[in-house]
Amino acid sequence: MSRHRNKPVGPAGNEPLHVWTTLKSLLPWLWAYRGRMIAAFGCLLLAKLASVYVPIVFKNMIDDLGGGQDALLVLPVGLLLLYGFARLASTGFTELREILFVRVTQQAVRRIALSVFTHLHNLSLRFHLERQTGGVSRDIDRGTRAISNLISYTLYSILPTIIELVLVMGVLAYKYDQVFVWITLASIVCYVGFTVVISNWRIHIRRAVNEADSAANTRAIDSLINYETVKYFNNEAFELDRYDEAMRRWEDASVRSQMTLTMLNMGQQLIIVIGLVTMMWHAAQGVVAGTMTVGDLVLVNAFLIQLYMPLNFFGVVYREIRQALTDIERMFGLLNTQREIVDAPDAQALPTAPISVLFDRVDFAYDPARPILNHVSFEIPAGKTVAAVGHSGAGKSTLARLIYRFYDVTGGQILMNGLDIKKIDQSSLRGGIAIVPQDTVLFNDTLYYNILYGNPLATREQVIAAAKAAHLHEFVETLPDGYDAKVGERGLKLSGGEKQRVAIARALLKNPPILVFDEATSALDSKTEKAIQISMEVAARGRTTLIIAHRLSTVMNADEILVLDAGRIIERGRHAALLAANGVYAQMWALQQQDRDAD
Repeated sequence: MSRHRNKPVGPAGNEPLHVWTTLKSLLPWLWAYRGRMIAAFGCLLLAKLASVYVPIVFKNMIDDLGGGQDALLVLPVGLLLLYGFARLASTGFTELREILFVRVTQQAVRRIALSVFTHLHNLSLRFHLERQTGGVSRDIDRGTRAISNLISYTLYSILPTIIELVLVMGVLAYKYDQVFVWITLASIVCYVGFTVVISNWRIHIRRAVNEADSAANTRAIDSLINYETVKYFNNEAFELDRYDEAMRRWEDASVRSQMTLTMLNMGQQLIIVIGLVTMMWHAAQGVVAGTMTVGDLVLVNAFLIQLYMPLNFFGVVYREIRQALTDIERMFGLLNTQREIVDAPDAQALPTAPISVLFDRVDFAYDPARPILNHVSFEIPAGKTVAAVGHSGAGKSTLARLIYRFYDVTGGQILMNGLDIKKIDQSSLRGGIAIVPQDTVLFNDTLYYNILYGNPLATREQVIAAAKAAHLHEFVETLPDGYDAKVGERGLKLSGGEKQRVAIARALLKNPPILVFDEATSALDSKTEKAIQISMEVAARGRTTLIIAHRLSTVMNADEILVLDAGRIIERGRHAALLAANGVYAQMWALQQQDRDAD
């Protein structure tokens, strides 16, 4: 077993935000649509050129108004049409840019989300047992939305403002006193510097808001998933207190965030006002001195307003970009989490049936300090049935997890037809195995969907045949909606026995060469158990079958029975031989028979 520890999935607390690393990870997803990106940038440039030209036309209109009656007659035909065309061009190219780029954004978001979702399914069972589903779900949700926000803010806010700033300063430097350029530049530098410093200071507050939000969401989802447990122990008030505690931390962090945001906005407005007043004062002096016209004064004012309007939102934009980068980093952290179970470069397909399974001196531990299996060796011959029995914690269910290769063994090896399962492609391996788990969890969908999940390509007739074989069809016919009946969250609308019969039907529908029954009848009554046993025996014919059981009555006909204790095989043989040996198996049998007689 690999002892690799999953890497952190993003910044927490006061850890630095790796901006360039995040952008470097995001760029290849966008660069795949570089044609549209270049065209959108072209439209952006044309839109800004038109936008900067509008105040120039407006300046000429005002100056020409003082040229007498003839100028007033020519003005509507010339400058007014040019003014309207420039405004229309600015808006038109802006909208065209959005049309060109919207597919880039949405396809990039879809492909990244799909990649993360695929990667999560490829991660080990250990990762999913250690992580909380609510937090992971929140990270993916925020990360995908953050990509759209990041692209929107950079392409529609930051980049247009930078281009417009360069164009405006070029016009000011060419036509007017250099003082206008320096005042504009000083105002922008002070504004941006102040915004960046304060926003960076606020980052840890925003992260605290996110952490509190994720914690509250995780607690809410965990509580709702375990609805029955909450009700069993009458712990609604306890769950509400835990959720309220998390929400209170979110509330406190959100209040601090809003207070610091107000301080940021006030500082920004002060800088803008100082810059605007200084520029207008200098322009007014130029008009009085005769070096500038009224149209020039209007032009400078229009340029400043065009620059300061987007800058009014720069604090919000900068904060949202930083937040988007944080959320994307967390999501890419999930994507960069290393897989514990990896296919070998020369991985092969699962050998064709019939398949034998050999445990060769297998050692295994979930935690090195607590061994689960110790030098376990046994074989399930092709087409035969082997059962593993023993007390809870003996390591029985671990055998099924190792066959599925949810974990790698720490010692020894598992062979299928002589081939180490580490050299078998995981998809092919798991495609050849079906399991009826001890704890059957169903999708919140119909009975038909949950049975069909064993083989999505099966016909309705095959689904019904599998249900009949699992002795489920009679129950389904009593339901008003039949196979279209909803099973509820995690199948909570069904009893334990009904869920296990769905699981058996699902496994039968898959029709694999290897079958695993992990306590398949543990939730069934004695009558149904006998019926299911017959179905299990029919299903196991010609297949390599491992039965993990606590009830010994379900393994009586197995070709070999293994008795496990503390991760070791202490007895093995057929049912009659083990009873005759009068060992641990015989004692377990006697105790279970007494319990059955008592019932």
